[in-house]
Amino acid sequence: MEPTSPRRHPNLMAEREVAAFLSHLANERKLSASSQNQALSALLFLYRYVIGAPLGRVNGIDRANVPRRLPVVLSEAEVRAVLGKLKAAPRLCAVLMYGSGLRISECVSLRVKDVDLDRCEILVRGGKGDKDRRVPLPRMAIPSLGAHLERVRKLHYADRTHGIRVPLPGGALHVKYPRADGEWGWRWVFPASRIFV
Repeated sequence: MEPTSPRRHPNLMAEREVAAFLSHLANERKLSASSQNQALSALLFLYRYVIGAPLGRVNGIDRANVPRRLPVVLSEAEVRAVLGKLKAAPRLCAVLMYGSGLRISECVSLRVKDVDLDRCEILVRGGKGDKDRRVPLPRMAIPSLGAHLERVRKLHYADRTHGIRVPLPGGALHVKYPRADGEWGWRWVFPASRIFV
């Protein structure tokens, strides 16, 4: 289905023409793999829900090239230089992200109960793909993380006297454990520095 071919209604075409069109997008138009996939999804929707004649398996598509990129990895000296510029909680977050392979969102949403200083591990809940996983806790982070948690514990008790609670994860957890929002284990490792109302 090249641009120079005579126009035909989609009713008169099927899998072979769709495969030719998608190959044309990859080879001549040089579209990215995600754009080619989007075009395929749009055509499948068109045939199924608009035309009312779902396509069968579309074979023989020349797939668009997915560029292979090498990840940017800092040298040990560069990592030390970056960490040397950071202080307090931001430095601790960076050490945990670098040493444990945490994403930013995973790091800032850690709960106290998910950090095990004795076993040197962190339980990441609801990470990528909404999957839980265990990651190693870097030994070099343990002293500063322990001191940080003591400061957070003092803040926790001060907050409790003022009636400040932490939101629990979604679902019916608050029904099963109605007082959990005031417990130390559910406190964030890196709480906000101020209360947002």
